[in-house]
Amino acid sequence: MTAPGLAIGLADIEAAAARLAGHAVRTPLLTSAVLDEAVGARVFIKPECLQRTGSFKFRGAYNRLAAMSDGERARGVVAASSGNHAQGVAEAARLFGVPATIVMPQDAPATKRLRTERSGARIVAYDREREDRVAICEAIAAETGAIFVPPYDDPFVMAGQGTAGLEMAQDLTALGLRADAVLVPVSGGGLLSGVATAFAALAPAACHPVEPEGFDDTTRSITSGRHEANAKLAGSLADALLARTPGQLTLPILKAHARPGFTAGDADMKAAVAFAARELKLICEPGGAIALAALLSGAARFSGGTVAIVLSGGNIDDAMLADCLAA
Repeated sequence: MTAPGLAIGLADIEAAAARLAGHAVRTPLLTSAVLDEAVGARVFIKPECLQRTGSFKFRGAYNRLAAMSDGERARGVVAASSGNHAQGVAEAARLFGVPATIVMPQDAPATKRLRTERSGARIVAYDREREDRVAICEAIAAETGAIFVPPYDDPFVMAGQGTAGLEMAQDLTALGLRADAVLVPVSGGGLLSGVATAFAALAPAACHPVEPEGFDDTTRSITSGRHEANAKLAGSLADALLARTPGQLTLPILKAHARPGFTAGDADMKAAVAFAARELKLICEPGGAIALAALLSGAARFSGGTVAIVLSGGNIDDAMLADCLAA
C-alpha cells in the first residue's frame, strides 16, 4: 500500500520488478575485504555500473515505457538527460521499437552521447546554464506527440529505480543482516526515493543522499522540509548529479524515508573512481562513485557499522578515467 501523500509504495516497486524481470540485470551485492579494512566497517556494494546501459537509469526508463499502452508507446518518447537517463530511455525505446528524442546538455560526456545515439535516439543539444530542458521537451512533445519521460519525478520511474533497493534489502535479509546506513547518489531524488521506500518497508535503515560539494539541495531540503535550490547547475565532475532542486514527487518521500546526507568533492570522487577500478575491479563515473567517495573520505563516521552503497553508473570517458587513475 502507498502511504497517503507519497507517490509510490512497496507494491509499486514489486510491480516494477515484475516488468523488469528478464530485461534488467539483477546486479549482485558485492563485498571487498580491502574496502572493509579501509573504512573499518562491513560494506556491501550494489554495482549498478554493471546494469544494462551502464547505470541504474535503465530500470526506471524501462518500467515507464512498459507501463504505457501500445498506443501511447507508438507516439514515441522524449526525455532530458546529461547521459544516463538518456541511454536508459533510448535503450528501452529501442527494445519496444519506438522512436526516442533526447534533450542533452552540450557539455555531456562524449561517451554518453555516442551510446545514446547507438541505441537509435535523436539528440537535441541545449545549454544547461541558459536554456530550460523541460521547456524544450514540452515543445518537442507538442510538435510530435511524443510522451515525456521524466528523469526522476514520475511514479513509474521512481518505482523502477526502487527495484535496486528492493534487491539490496532482499539480499541483506537473506544474509541475516540489516544495514546501519545506505548511501545513495542523488540528483533529483528518484533513485533514493525508490531505494528508501524499499528499505523502509523491508529492512529499515538510515538512507542518506550523497551529493557533490556545492550541490547539496537534497540534504538541505530534507533538513528544512521544503524545496531548497542550488545556486548553479554546473561546476562538478558529477555531471549527472546537478539538478537544481529535488522533484515535486520525490521530496515528500525523502522527507518520510531518508535522512540528511553527505557531500564529496571532485578530488574525493576521482580517488573513489581509482579505488573502484584498482581494488573492486569496477569502472565508475565520478558521480556514480560518489557514495564510495563519501564512505572513503568520511570513514570514521561509519566505523564498526554495516553500510550499503550504490555505485550508480559507469559511463566514463577514457580521458576522465585516465585522469582519475593518474590523480
